[in-house]
Amino acid sequence: MNKTVLRKYAKLVVKMGVNVKKGQGVILVAETDQAEFALLVADEAYKAGAKWVDMQWSNQEMRKLQLRKESVKTLSTVLDWEKARLQHMVDELPARIYIASSDPDGLKGVNVEKMQKSGMARAKIVKPYRDAIDNKHQWTIVAVPGAKWAKKVFPGERTSVAVKKLWDAILEAVRVTKDNDPIEAWQQHNADLKSRYEKLNAFHFAKMHYYSENGTDFTAGLIPTANWMGGGDTLIDGTFFNPNMPTEEIFVSPMKGEAEGTVVSTMPLSYQGNLIENFSLTFEGGRVVSCKAEKGQELLERMITMDEGAAMLGELALIPHDSPISNQGILYYNTLFDENASCHLALGAGFPNTLEGYENMTMAETHEAGINDSIIHVDFMIGDETLNIDGITADGEVVPVFRNGNWTEKFC
Repeated sequence: MNKTVLRKYAKLVVKMGVNVKKGQGVILVAETDQAEFALLVADEAYKAGAKWVDMQWSNQEMRKLQLRKESVKTLSTVLDWEKARLQHMVDELPARIYIASSDPDGLKGVNVEKMQKSGMARAKIVKPYRDAIDNKHQWTIVAVPGAKWAKKVFPGERTSVAVKKLWDAILEAVRVTKDNDPIEAWQQHNADLKSRYEKLNAFHFAKMHYYSENGTDFTAGLIPTANWMGGGDTLIDGTFFNPNMPTEEIFVSPMKGEAEGTVVSTMPLSYQGNLIENFSLTFEGGRVVSCKAEKGQELLERMITMDEGAAMLGELALIPHDSPISNQGILYYNTLFDENASCHLALGAGFPNTLEGYENMTMAETHEAGINDSIIHVDFMIGDETLNIDGITADGEVVPVFRNGNWTEKFC
C-alpha cells in the first residue's frame, strides 16, 4: 500500500478522528500484525502535540488461548494494575484510538458460556470507569485489513490480493485517495449529515415505525428531549471529533421500554469473534421477548441477558440503501462498515449526549429521562431496499422518512 496514502489516513485519524489536543495523552489499541500503520498513527499523534502515546497491543489467537486455558474466575478478575490504568484514564482523559483488523470469526469454537460469564463480570467492574469519561474525551474506531479478515471478505482471492482489495475498499469508505484532502472531505461530509439530521429534529417525532418485505414490522418510541445526531461529536468542553470512521449514519437514542414488534436482520453480526446470522428479535413492552438465529443462537440468547438493559434498545440509526458503503456491494463482516451500509438498531446502552442539556445532567438523570443503561452496546443491521420508515408525531401525523430503503424527498 502506498506509504503516502497511509500517512494521509493516519493523519486523518489523528486530526479528524480524535482531534488530539496539544499536551493530551493518547491510547492506541491495535492488533499485533498492524504495527506499521499503528506506528504511523502514533507518529502523527506526536506531531499533533500528544504528550505521550500508550500503545496497547491485542492478539486474537492469544485471546482464544486465554479463553481455552484460563478459569472463569481468572478471566473475570480485573487486576489492581488494570484498575490503576483505568483510573489513570479517568484522571488524564486521553484520546483513544482503536484500530480494528481482527478475523470476524476468529473466536469460533471457544466456550461461549465461559466467554460471556467472564466478560459480564469484567464489564461490571470496568463500567464505572467508562461512565466517568463519557462525553469528556475523544475516541475513534478505524480499520485496516488483517489477512484473515480480508480472506473472509474476498474468499476467492489470494491473500495478498484480498488484503489489497480490502485496503482499497476501506480507504474509499473513509474518503482517502492519493489526490484528495481527506480532512476537507470529512468536513463537508459532517456538514451534509448535520443538514439532514436538522430536518429530522424539526419534526419532533414521538415514534418511528419500520416495515419491510422480509418481515420487519416494528415501532420504537422516542424521548421528547432527544435529538438526532450524525457525523462528528462535540464534547462538553467544545472539542469536535469523529468517533467512527467511516460513518454514514444519523442516529438517536430511543425511549427505553417503548418498542413493539419484530425486526429481521439483513446482515450477519460479528459479536465477540463469532458470527450470528439470519436472526430476528421480537419486542414487547420495550424488551426482547424472543429471538431466533440460524447461526449463533446460543450467543444471541446470552447477549440479550448480559444485564437488565441488554434486551432493550439504545440506538436507532438511519442509513439509506443508496449510500457510499452500501453501493460498494461488499459484506465486510465488520460492524464498523456494515452498520454504515444499512439502517440498524443497537441493543444495550444509549447515548446520553443525544439529550438536550445532557451536560448539566448526572448519568442517573439521563437514565431517568429514558436513556437505556447496559454494559453492552451491540449494533445489528435491519436495512434493505424494501425498508420503509415512518416518523409519527405526538399528534399522530405520519411522515414518510424512508421509502424503498432510501430517504424521502423531505429529507434529501
